[in-house]
Amino acid sequence: MKLRGSHLVALAILAAVGGWMFTGELILGGQADPNATTIVEREAERTQEAFRVRVAEIQPSQRVETLTVRGRTQSDAIVSVRAETGGTVETRLVKKGDFVEAGDLLCEIDKGVREVQLTQAQTLLEQTTADYEASEKLVKRGFATSSRLRSLKAAVDSAKFSVATAKQEMKRTEVRASVSGQVQSPLAEVGDNLAAGGVCVTLIDTDPMLFSGQLPEREISSVKVGMDATVTLISGAEVDGKIRFISRVADPNTRTFTIEIEMPNKDQSIRDGLTAAASIGLSPTDAYQLKPSWLTLEDDGAVGVRVVDAENKVRFVPLKIIAQEDDSVWVEGLTAGMRIITLGQNFVAAGQTVEAVTAAQMKELEKAKQDKNKQGKAAEANS
Repeated sequence: MKLRGSHLVALAILAAVGGWMFTGELILGGQADPNATTIVEREAERTQEAFRVRVAEIQPSQRVETLTVRGRTQSDAIVSVRAETGGTVETRLVKKGDFVEAGDLLCEIDKGVREVQLTQAQTLLEQTTADYEASEKLVKRGFATSSRLRSLKAAVDSAKFSVATAKQEMKRTEVRASVSGQVQSPLAEVGDNLAAGGVCVTLIDTDPMLFSGQLPEREISSVKVGMDATVTLISGAEVDGKIRFISRVADPNTRTFTIEIEMPNKDQSIRDGLTAAASIGLSPTDAYQLKPSWLTLEDDGAVGVRVVDAENKVRFVPLKIIAQEDDSVWVEGLTAGMRIITLGQNFVAAGQTVEAVTAAQMKELEKAKQDKNKQGKAAEANS
């Protein structure tokens, strides 16, 4: 087959284009630009450039951890006010729901023969006292012996004891409140025959009120008696209190420890048996607050972050997540001043050298790039 002139021209053009594409030389006005670089050279330079990542220098923050304990309210004490002597309830001066102070009269028991016994004891005391005084005068005059005086003195002392006993028995017919509190069931009715030790009135002591809950064994070492706490009632009301009791023995079934928080309740607004939750603020500790997007996984499944060291090399640091919030996580395992890779961490590996820039530096570089592109477009438009 004969080659025509047009074929030769086409082959020459194809060879010229191929040579230009291989060398990357740009011919301007029939001459190559001596400062221009070839495509191969530019590609080699690009592969030698360090990968750019965005970093942030982190510092620890004070974090206050809060323990939440669920439980219920309970009265400080439920006291059964009991009769100290037997008899029939003659009067009950309180009813269910009444609030009484310590020492208030609650019930009166029929005095029965106690009044007569007291009168007899007082009469006997008067008689023995008179006999003793008369005998004492006779002894001074020499008309009576000292032994007779000692015998009468013993009789006076016995009569005094009888009077004191009778008065005490009379006093026991008045049943008084031993503590302040609200009257609850069970309580005696008028006409009931009470034996010694029988319940006259039951009092519930609601000031202070207590919160009782169970704390897991892994957290029991974090709390101490006297620590502040805030109790949130089922109504939403919040009451400040202090831990006053921590059990030394765990529940064998749940492996939890009972704690009690004391709350003031002078206005009697907190009732016994309400569902509640207590928040206990622990001592502040140093921790690092990170965005979840900064975290990455190592090949072995460890959670951590990639950081850039002083030599701009990438290093993986495993972390321990101690708490999570809506838009951040609290972690341990970092050192103050570390540069964490916040953008591009999934495109680099440990040991790789990178170009680390902060968010502000990256904005400046992006702005410079945009300005350069604008200048290039303006130059093309002018040409």
